[in-house]
Amino acid sequence: MDRLSNTVRPYAWGSTTAIPALLGIAPTGEPQAEMWMGAHPGAPSRITRTTEAGERELPLTQAIDADPEGELGAPVVARFGPRLPFLLKLLAAGAPLSVQVHPNLDQAREGYADEEARGVPIDAPHRTYKDANHKPELICALTPFEGLCGFRRPTEAADAMEALGVDSLKPYVDLLRAHPEEAALREVLTAILGADRAEMAETVAEAADAAARLGGAHAPYARIAHHFPGDPGVLAAMLLNHVELQPGEALFLGAGVPHAYLDGLGVEIMANSDNVLRCGLTPKHIDVPELLRIVRFEATEPGVLRPEAAPSGEELYETPVDEFALSRYTLVAGASPTELTAPAPQILLCTAGAVTVGELALAPGESAYVPAGETVEAAGAGTLFRATVAA
Repeated sequence: MDRLSNTVRPYAWGSTTAIPALLGIAPTGEPQAEMWMGAHPGAPSRITRTTEAGERELPLTQAIDADPEGELGAPVVARFGPRLPFLLKLLAAGAPLSVQVHPNLDQAREGYADEEARGVPIDAPHRTYKDANHKPELICALTPFEGLCGFRRPTEAADAMEALGVDSLKPYVDLLRAHPEEAALREVLTAILGADRAEMAETVAEAADAAARLGGAHAPYARIAHHFPGDPGVLAAMLLNHVELQPGEALFLGAGVPHAYLDGLGVEIMANSDNVLRCGLTPKHIDVPELLRIVRFEATEPGVLRPEAAPSGEELYETPVDEFALSRYTLVAGASPTELTAPAPQILLCTAGAVTVGELALAPGESAYVPAGETVEAAGAGTLFRATVAA
């Protein structure tokens, strides 16, 4: 197995303190949004391997490319190709992320093939599909964590907007009350994204002031507007469920479900993809026609997940995807070592206490990569997350 050296991404929405606090290091004053663990080509983890020339550091991608079946196991290569199918992250939101949705696998393949055929450069700002994969994801809270997930019922969204007392919101309120669920949500989101931006900025400002005065259930939208003044995405956010996770609780985000993370530190796992379609709260390109094709216009409950405990001590977060499985172990000092050997590759992340995996000692925020089939046991006193491929 290998200790991982990981890259922290300094996205503007990142907390300046959450990841440094977990790692036990001093903040730099700059945002530290995500720490990536895995073999994503944009920021692969680094490992140290012994070669004929001695020990050298190399990207995990390079080790996998050199021996896919040895690193990933033949069944994983047969299912997903010669690449690690998941990416694990520490995610620390200090400000709202963009409201976004992800395509399903067929949509991603079709969209990627279309843009390739049309010659849209992969790094073009208006490019929508960066790859041909879907991006289901799971976020598990390490601290109290706040987000938006899925549409709420149109009547609830209408009540929330109406309570603001902003005249220019009345057309949206009427649409939400007058049509069946799917049509109501589709028409209002389409109207919000298609409105004149200058006129919309005035409406958003009035709505934000009213939300700040009302507080309570409206307070999150006032905070969002503080970070994105005048952005139509503030109104799009009012169509969504607000959810607060306690440590250990999780959310699964499937294809077509609009969502945004607002604040908090969590462990996130996803299929290895960059495909994001944005709905708002962003200066980046919004492909409205494609977005409206991908979004599932149906009201859903956020569906907060709690792990299912097994006799082995593993606490598994059940999800309906093949690319990843996330579980948690609470290790107790003096207990017998916990067997973690698996037929698929694993990334093990310590988030509390002090644990050992094999011969590696891990402190909070430290992680290890375990190739498929390699024998590994965990011991110590702390919390260990295991990311692997679903059985």
